[in-house]
Amino acid sequence: MFEDIKKVILLSDMDGTLLNSKKEITEKDRAAIRRFTELGGHFTVATGRTIQSFTQYCAMLDIKKPVIMYNGAAIHDYVSGKTLYTHPLPPECREMALEIMRCMPESGGEVLKADGTYVFSNTEYQQLHTRLCNIVPNYVELADIEEGGWLKVLFALAPEEVEHMAILVHELGFDKKAEFVKSADIFLEMLPLGVSKGSALEEYRKLPGMEGYTFVAVGDFNNDLEMIKAADFGACPSNAEEIVKESADLILSHSCDDGAVAELIDFIIQRCS
Repeated sequence: MFEDIKKVILLSDMDGTLLNSKKEITEKDRAAIRRFTELGGHFTVATGRTIQSFTQYCAMLDIKKPVIMYNGAAIHDYVSGKTLYTHPLPPECREMALEIMRCMPESGGEVLKADGTYVFSNTEYQQLHTRLCNIVPNYVELADIEEGGWLKVLFALAPEEVEHMAILVHELGFDKKAEFVKSADIFLEMLPLGVSKGSALEEYRKLPGMEGYTFVAVGDFNNDLEMIKAADFGACPSNAEEIVKESADLILSHSCDDGAVAELIDFIIQRCS
């Protein structure tokens, strides 16, 4: 599996994995990524972020391989500037989002498309997500957002209300028409049915030139679970959710705050050596 470091691609989640609790990439992790790529390894990211909001990190990390975006609904290549794969939500998900907001009108929310982010309910929790992503969104009524090309819908609300929304979604039968996944304690996302970071990884393997690579994935939260299962080798930081730890091949001793990604890179380099 780790015979040749030049045939290893490391896919890292962002929040809670590569980003610490201050939403920063530690110098320890950045140095390890530089060392890994200098030795011939390939580093990239699987994130819920948009093409626009991830641009700053792509430049910071000098990423050359395509990036999994929107929690699996797209794969984008920043080198060529091309989106290589998308799996948008079906048209009926627009009415589903409207019904969810009719039932829980105090929820924050946004629709994410390849051309930008469309905030339809700008609550305190939604503003937190906007600051987190460091973007300038479009502010628009949900009913006025043009159909087509919806890659995901993010709802932002208090942790206890996230659980209530998950129950509502189930009672309405919407979880049979779309994937609903927690990406943080205050975020519930609606994705196309069958879409996850794991399904995107399977699409990644089909990209030209990806034959024969070993894929290593690391993540901490529910939305990373399918990716860790789909990878050739899955890892998680010590701060990961218990359900993620149960599926990981390696539970790292370090958390996102003290260099979990660096620890995983050292593990890979040692195995390749």
